[in-house]
Amino acid sequence: MFDAVPATALVEVVAGHFDALDAEAARLDRDGGFPDEGFGLLRAAGALLAPLPRHVGGQGIGTEPAGGLALLSLLRTIGRASLSLGRLYEGHVNALKLIVHYGTDAQVATAADDVRDGHVFGIWVTEGPDPVRLIGTGATSHLAGEKLFASGACVLTRPLITAQPADGPPRMVVARLGSDRNASPTVGGLTGMRGAATGRCDFTGMPIVPEQRVGAPGDYLRQPEFSAGAWRGIAVALGGIDRLVDTIRDQLARRGRAGNPHQAVRIGEALIARETASMWARRAALLAEGGMFEPGDVAATVNLARIACEQAGLTVIQLTQRALGLQGFLQTNQAERVMRDLATYLRQPAPDETLVEAAMWFTGRDLPDPERRP
Repeated sequence: MFDAVPATALVEVVAGHFDALDAEAARLDRDGGFPDEGFGLLRAAGALLAPLPRHVGGQGIGTEPAGGLALLSLLRTIGRASLSLGRLYEGHVNALKLIVHYGTDAQVATAADDVRDGHVFGIWVTEGPDPVRLIGTGATSHLAGEKLFASGACVLTRPLITAQPADGPPRMVVARLGSDRNASPTVGGLTGMRGAATGRCDFTGMPIVPEQRVGAPGDYLRQPEFSAGAWRGIAVALGGIDRLVDTIRDQLARRGRAGNPHQAVRIGEALIARETASMWARRAALLAEGGMFEPGDVAATVNLARIACEQAGLTVIQLTQRALGLQGFLQTNQAERVMRDLATYLRQPAPDETLVEAAMWFTGRDLPDPERRP
């Protein structure tokens, strides 16, 4: 058991257990399941409570302006060891961020108590043929419908979900799940991110009390938070890019191929792509967490960063395949798993619309500089 450590030291704790987290990721890729060991490490180090504000016992990473870069470093480090663990932890942070931003003081305090009691949060918003509805009002309301592609569907106990009331826009609800949930793994499975325990969950008949409803109707879609939160996913994906860049260099060096000029070009191109994604991730984190910038600038910048990271990731995957050749497609080579995980992780919705909207926003104005306060 670890003592809770400062935000900057959480990175060192995770990095110090890289081999164990990597081994768990490899095992879950083969057998499926949930990264219990990884979450045990994060819980013991205080990382699950850390995103909450200081006044409820957290460290404010991801919920207070000064904590953005610390969270960027932590998410990147987790993603380098295990993209599946990074996806689940990022969802935990995302849910707590929304509760802190839109919820009441009592709801924030309840969330902190839940984390201390061992509950893990997440965010499930993908609808299927039977979208989740909020039926009734007040103490008599209940849910109907299901969520698909829910990370940790059979394990997470405090997912934040969106539910559609009879009238008006959707609203956020914290579901309180136990072992009696109606959930199952994704039918057919995914080729990557198998350690994220993705599945479906049916909420039909679940009663909802007023204290579980977070914010006002439509808050989930409110900008800039709706788009800005994507920077945390960028940070996790950046960790996967780090892993592949390191893999290219290490494996080519071991095979005595790093000095080949064609391979050197691939290493150089991978480093350029990685650094490009890193710079965009930093800009997005500073803007999203700074709290002092035009909402449209924040949303559009994060959307550009999302596309830049996707392009960098796909470039590095291709360079890994060319650099390692058939060796990179062996299941015994960890690069094969990381490439599948990263390719799956990068599949975010509506990339074309995201790029068009961001480009149109900045057609008549310059990108803000988060390093210089407005």
